[in-house]
Amino acid sequence: MTLAPQTREFYTLTARMTDPGPHRAAFKDLPDSLESLCATVQGLIIHRDWAPQYGVTFSPERVDEQHIRPVAKRLERIFELERAPLTQARAPERRSVGCCRDFTVMTVAMLREQGVPARARCGFGAYFTSRFEDHWVVEYWKDGRWRLADAQIDELQRRVLKPKFDLLDIPRDKFVIAGDAWQLWRTGKNKGDDFGIGTIRSASFIAGNLVHDFAALNNMESLPWDVWGPMTLGDDEKLAPNLALFDYLAELGREAAHRFADIRALYEADAQLPPPATVFNAIRQQPEAF
Repeated sequence: MTLAPQTREFYTLTARMTDPGPHRAAFKDLPDSLESLCATVQGLIIHRDWAPQYGVTFSPERVDEQHIRPVAKRLERIFELERAPLTQARAPERRSVGCCRDFTVMTVAMLREQGVPARARCGFGAYFTSRFEDHWVVEYWKDGRWRLADAQIDELQRRVLKPKFDLLDIPRDKFVIAGDAWQLWRTGKNKGDDFGIGTIRSASFIAGNLVHDFAALNNMESLPWDVWGPMTLGDDEKLAPNLALFDYLAELGREAAHRFADIRALYEADAQLPPPATVFNAIRQQPEAF
């Protein structure tokens, strides 16, 4: 399989969220292997929920770093915490606090700067608990196909999770993209509450991830808790009017390898799908500028 020139160009494009902005020069001397890039990102960002495993407790002000959206602002914060080359791993307490989305989007930005087609994918990991946990990974083009890579899981997390597969080429049943999760629910193979994070689980959670994933396929990577458009904030009863739309988003997400034109056409045609100027931040429980 070959990647069409238009698709290749789009997924190596410097876009709004992945643009390093004034910090582009800091990307100059990065390693050129994906494994090393992931290790680099792991030395810059720490997952808010894994912090105790590293012996770190953050103040509420530091945890608020999880709401940073653009890579340029994330890099600004990284350099505020420690002015050193990006290849120099920071001590855990001096890493920027984020979540899986931030490891993913930073790695996508670095890959694109090196000319590698890459994009963020939103879905559910099957390697954290016995259920499907909300998660984001990198999808990158290599040797004629799109592959999935987890940029977050470092050596400490490997020891805890003990994955039995290559984290740079994750099997599609270990990371279930949002479209596949929706299909599993729609066909009755899984219940809605199999998918979510912690105790927050529902079919509408899958639907929200469909919208996040679709936006990411269009180079507009939201926060995982940004709410807009057809998302229903956990209310499954409100899904019915948009079932056909969610079915189509799932179809496009599942077939993203060869549906680029359709993905772009729907994004441009349906005004409720791109993140608007103001979204609802479900953690802060307030509207805010996107």
